[in-house]
Amino acid sequence: MDALVTPRLILEPITLALIEATFAGDRAALEDIARAIVPDSWPGRALVERAFSASLEAIRADPTTRLWGDRLMIADEEGRRMVVGSIIFHGRPSDGIAEVGYGVEERWQRKGYASEGTRACVDWALEQVGIHCVTATTPPWHTGSIRVLERSGLVRIGSEEHETLGEVLRFERRRG
Repeated sequence: MDALVTPRLILEPITLALIEATFAGDRAALEDIARAIVPDSWPGRALVERAFSASLEAIRADPTTRLWGDRLMIADEEGRRMVVGSIIFHGRPSDGIAEVGYGVEERWQRKGYASEGTRACVDWALEQVGIHCVTATTPPWHTGSIRVLERSGLVRIGSEEHETLGEVLRFERRRG
């Protein structure tokens, strides 16, 4: 999988080696693999397991499926490549409906990186064979996330109950 490039971001594929370095807490290896400076607050094992909905063993068992479409958001900040966040697809879908999630480190929030990166990744996903829809959910109080999804071309299609978050709004964008 090649990197995607937007006006301000390089969206580098997340690889098994990057995940393993993250789980090991090996900052030097992580920065070497990413070819970018990683924020001090970079997620540890617990957040990675929650974001990927899988253990390291599950990711190792099928990295191509599990890491499908997942990317680091890298920006040029003051002449240095910096990891500013990530976009995750929760694995290659078997039903043609990809679910996207994203996160931007606090220091780089409110600069449009989430919208720019998410839109590029949603565009990419909808160009892939067999994918006809991208969905996402967010709590109704999270106005920033709602704006990111709308700027990424997703439209609100309803709400539903989430087992831990309570009510969430569901958004989607279809091919076409």
